[in-house]
Amino acid sequence: MMSNTVRLIIAIVLGAAGIAGCVFGFWGWGILVFLFGGIVLLTWFFNENMIIAQFYLRKENTDKAEQWLAKITDYEKQLNKNQFGYYNLLLGLMESRKAPLKSEKYFKKALSLGMKMSHNIALAKISLAGIAMAKRNKREAQMYLSEATKDDKNKLLSEQIKMMKSQMAQMDKQVIRGGYRQY
Repeated sequence: MMSNTVRLIIAIVLGAAGIAGCVFGFWGWGILVFLFGGIVLLTWFFNENMIIAQFYLRKENTDKAEQWLAKITDYEKQLNKNQFGYYNLLLGLMESRKAPLKSEKYFKKALSLGMKMSHNIALAKISLAGIAMAKRNKREAQMYLSEATKDDKNKLLSEQIKMMKSQMAQMDKQVIRGGYRQY
């Protein structure tokens, strides 16, 4: 696919061509070319492969979402720096459906690279809390859940957080007798 630098150059050239078209009296063509330049510039900020992958992930069509994410071969060249964390978050969500414990590295990398939207940070921390619960690491799970409640400012993930806390309470009720857990 096209690197971000090439996208930016194409957007600048199309914008300049649109302005030149308007200056020379070709208003229709100038505005049309200027709009195409705006669309190309928009793909510099928001990669189309990630947008389409998110769409398919919301529709729960993971095969298609995985195909679109696979089109990003070198994310450092193809994506804007602000999208690195979101790319790893999407990879973690895709991996968590196949092998949940292997997705931990993607969620941690997404948090270390940074994301601007607080509910996405909360989603990554909820996922890490679920992985910690699967590993029977209650202290780490509680830490991630408390951080997720702080990051979920708009209360978009409050139901998931409540569910995770009730599952953690179930972990407390499991009694160990004779070295084995009784369910």
